[in-house]
Formats: sequence, structure tokens, C-alpha cells
Amino acid sequence: MRLSSLSILCAFAMAGVSMPAMAADVPPAPVDPVLVIHGGAGVVRTGLSDAEAAAARDALARALRIGHAQLRDGRPALDAVVAAITVLEDDPSFNAGRGAVFTREGRNELDASLMDGATRAAGAVAGVRRIRNPIQLARHVMDDSPHVMLVGEGAETFAQAQGMPFVDPAWFHTEKRWEQLQKARSDADAARNAHAAVADDPLRYFGTVGAVALDASGALAAGTSTGGMTDKRWGRVGDAPVIGAGTWADARCAVSGTGWGEFYLRTAAAHAICSRVELLGEGIEAAAEAVINVDIPALGGNGGAIALGADGRMALPFNTEGMYRGWIGADGIPHVAIGRDDVEAMAPERVDR
Repeated sequence: MRLSSLSILCAFAMAGVSMPAMAADVPPAPVDPVLVIHGGAGVVRTGLSDAEAAAARDALARALRIGHAQLRDGRPALDAVVAAITVLEDDPSFNAGRGAVFTREGRNELDASLMDGATRAAGAVAGVRRIRNPIQLARHVMDDSPHVMLVGEGAETFAQAQGMPFVDPAWFHTEKRWEQLQKARSDADAARNAHAAVADDPLRYFGTVGAVALDASGALAAGTSTGGMTDKRWGRVGDAPVIGAGTWADARCAVSGTGWGEFYLRTAAAHAICSRVELLGEGIEAAAEAVINVDIPALGGNGGAIALGADGRMALPFNTEGMYRGWIGADGIPHVAIGRDDVEAMAPERVDR
């Protein structure tokens, strides 16, 4: 019988086993700063025009350059993560910020989370509707409140107290996302009229942006932001704003996930990857592979993630047709990719495919 990541880690904990990697929560000697980003798994190349692909690549490269500038200037990993995600939130290519999908009621509800690996400090928001950059509000929750997660109207009241600017909800409206909602509604109506079950479209669950960074001091950080899933109901919240599910960072490992959120919640995916690094002594590539491409599919889910170790090694696994992704290192050159055929651009000697 194959055991899941959580089962293995719980077994170690209950047995009181102390692995060598647990001796001290101190990262290895600093390496060159690195920034890794994603713009969501579940990309279907046949449904992506050349213009849309070019726009997404440009946005990914821009986010990498802006985030890396923070690292180059000696800023902490947390600043690089927020800077990169802010760029992606402002670009309608991605399901976050301005490109967020619509709920059943025709609204945009935004979620984000952020975690500092050096201190385990974290901040998150869910269900906000008037905040242009939810990742920046998550930073305020981390730095300026005694809490980790704020939701809906309360989160926006807090944002107002912090002097954050508000935008009209129309800022988030894009025709592509509106058309996706109309299709989802039409499919539901057709199924109802035929007295049939609605065919589940897994692509409704995809689309998130995220970043992980390693700074010059050897500290890690991670962040994730999303518009959730198309046609979501009842105030549904996925994994992106949940620390441990969609986002995690500690002294050895940082992860941001993208995929079918219910399964990332059920596996505590981001934390599970980093726990395998800490408790089992696995490399970042093996740990990410075990959770993203074994544990989550075993439950019926899919998606991808970006993971970065304190040694500078990274992994970008995904089990969908494509995933918007990229990284930048000491040379300041952005590497970006969308489909599996883009792997040559991703420096395969450093990136787990």
C-alpha cells in the first residue's frame, strides 16, 4: 500500500523520529538570489492565441525583472515576491487581480497569501472585491495586524485603515472572463433542461499567480494570488489564501501552488512539499514531484507548483498541458515558458520538469 506524503510525515511525528535535517532551523550558506514565478497551470495551448501567448510571456518576463531588481538591490525575498505578484495581478492574462474570473453572481472575489520563510510570519486575505492588489493587502495583514487571514468586508475595512487605495469593481472586468462565465452558465442551463448532470470542466479550477524567492541573505519567501474558480458559489475559497495549502515558506523551502484548490487543501500541498524536504531529507525536485504528480492526482486532482530550496535549486512540476512559469537568477535574464515544449528555455540542468 502506497502511503501519502501526509501519512509518511505523521508516522515520523508519532514515532518521535528525529531526522538530521530537523536539528536546527538554519539555512545553508547563502547562494545567488533566485526568483521563480508562475501564472497558473491548466493552460490549453489550442485555446491560446499567438497574441495571448506573447502577452503572457511579456508579463512573466516583466514580473521577473521587477522582482529581481528587488533582490539585486539587496532587498529581502518578501519584497521580491510582492513586487513580482503585483505585476501579474495587474495583467489581464492571468486569473488574479485584473484578470480574475467571475463568481456565479457575476462578481470578482480575490484571494492572496504571503509567507516569510525566515520568521514564519504570514498574511492572507480572501473574498475581497475592491482591492487592486490583494498581495499588497496580504503584506499589510502580515506586518500591521495581529492576525494571519482577513476575509471580505473585514479585510477591506482593514485595508481602508491602512490607507490602501480602492478601485471600482469594474476594474477587474475583462470580456474573456465574462464570456467564460456565460459559457459555464449556459452549460448548466443545458444540463438542467436535459435533466442531466453538469459535465465538470476542470479548467474552471485553474488560474493563479505566485512567486517564490531566495535573497542574498539566504532567506526564502512565497506568495500566491487568485481570482478563484469560474462560476464559484457560496463564498467558496480555494487553497491560494490558505497558509500550508497554496503557500508555504520556511528556512529550507518555499512553495506556491496552482491547480484544483480543493485537492491542494486536502493534501496541505505546499506544506507537504516542504515537510518532505525537512523530515525526509528529500531534494526539492523529489519532494515537489511526490506531492504534485503523485499525491494530488491519486485523489483526483491536478495542477502544478513552483518550489525553491535554500540551496537555490528549484522545481516547477505540473501535470496539465501547460503552466505559465519562469525564473531569473544572478545573470538577470528572465526564462519563461508556457507548454511542455518550452522546456529548453527553462535551463533543464536546474529545473525539474
